[in-house]
Amino acid sequence: MEIFAVSGLVNGIISSAFGVLVISKNWREKVNRIYFFMVISLALWSFSYWQWLLSTDYNSALSWVRLLSIGSLFIPVFFFHWVILLINKKNIVNNVILTIAYFAAITILFFYNSPLFIEGLQQKLYFEFWPNAGNLYDIYFSYIYIGLITYSLYLLIRSYLMTIDKDKKGQLLYIIFGAILGFGGGLTNFPLWFGIEIPPYGNFLVSAFPFLLGYSILRFRLFNAKTIATEILVFFMVIILFIQAVISQSLIEGLLRGAFFIVVSIFGYLLIRSVYHEVAQRERIEKLAGALEVANRGQQEFLHFLSHEVKGYFTVVSAMLDAVLTDDDYGPVSERLRGLLQTGLKRNKSAVANVEDILISADLRNGAITYDMKPLDMKVALIDLIEEIRPEAEEKGLKLQVSIDENKDYNVVVDRRHMIDHAIRNIIENAIIYTPKGEIMVTLSRHYGNVLLAVADSGVGLTDEDKNRLFTEGGKGKESSKINAHSTGHGLYIVKRTVEAHKGRVWAESEGKGKGSIFFMELPGKSK
Repeated sequence: MEIFAVSGLVNGIISSAFGVLVISKNWREKVNRIYFFMVISLALWSFSYWQWLLSTDYNSALSWVRLLSIGSLFIPVFFFHWVILLINKKNIVNNVILTIAYFAAITILFFYNSPLFIEGLQQKLYFEFWPNAGNLYDIYFSYIYIGLITYSLYLLIRSYLMTIDKDKKGQLLYIIFGAILGFGGGLTNFPLWFGIEIPPYGNFLVSAFPFLLGYSILRFRLFNAKTIATEILVFFMVIILFIQAVISQSLIEGLLRGAFFIVVSIFGYLLIRSVYHEVAQRERIEKLAGALEVANRGQQEFLHFLSHEVKGYFTVVSAMLDAVLTDDDYGPVSERLRGLLQTGLKRNKSAVANVEDILISADLRNGAITYDMKPLDMKVALIDLIEEIRPEAEEKGLKLQVSIDENKDYNVVVDRRHMIDHAIRNIIENAIIYTPKGEIMVTLSRHYGNVLLAVADSGVGLTDEDKNRLFTEGGKGKESSKINAHSTGHGLYIVKRTVEAHKGRVWAESEGKGKGSIFFMELPGKSK
């Protein structure tokens, strides 16, 4: 029985530590606060579980059982609340379920000291004081523990299957495994409550619940990974030593283990401080780099002026060449000369586009771009843009296809010029440029209330190195450089900055070199 008591102690320490660790990182974020309440409820259950199994008289054991039941009562409720906040699923149905769950838990709480909740204690297996469930406990177990946790897992698994963000998938996977292990382990405590003689061996798995859920918050909320890894390593070393000291069989053994625990705790604290110091130094270096960037701004403004002038000259030349090709006042143009002029016009327009990319990139870097945000039907704008671009694809022999679910609305609030003419045009034209043969599929859909654009091609594909450089200023893939040597590498940087300015996100996926690419753009939807 003592080993089960120790499991409660371990679960309580791990829950408390991760609750403090997460809330200390960012207590203002609601998802962190709900996590804190959840693991503190788990800590209350765990520490009370520990003391209950060590109790030697009926009244003491009953008091601890009632206290641990208060903790267990609210763990599923806080977990469900945390899940719907994390996956952004606070709709009418879930809000009603959450309200009912809190109301039910608080109502049952008033009867925690009544036989309606816990009828009493009796010996079961090798446990001298094991509780019997009352009628209200049946309701808690069936509807709050089983029902709420099952529905929460359904929401998590559904969100995991539907999301295409790899980081989000990783976070959800940690949470799903943590919940299955933790609640599955906790579930093994219930059979004895209802007279089924199965020992609670799964109690040792409960620690996975606060650990994996807490780690998912720390790892995927962009906290510094090095400090987190150090804190977790020191934390587990100290926990193990503390538990060993607590369960020592003699005074001398306890004193020796206690002294070792204190020494390791001190050195662990110093290690964490040194890591924080290193991170702070790195942040100071980044600030100095920012100051240097400000110092270079004058030079960048000069480059902007120069580029603007060059663009003006190119634009004038384009107008001249176009006039010679289309205006009869300049006389007939031979086929040989026409071909030369058309090639020159095409190259000149490409040069204008490159210079414009450099200008926009500089404006983005300097914060000089303002957006005229207005409602727009993305479906209509996209169809118009596709028809404008289609001749470019057909000229290369590419099949340009569009897939749009007509039953959905695609209303967004954007700056049409920057979003359609710069960002989306850039992605589709890139697909045409870097696809030697095959097809391009443009898909528009709704995704969790957002508008999702996907542009899939059968082109040169992307390596992992390409993906890291892709949306950086001047960043280009190796294969793309071979196909379009004149690219400035500013196009996708402009796309990323523009989409982020519209509270959206953009990313690319590819199975590798020669296997095509898919570029995704997600923008907040606006209901009619």
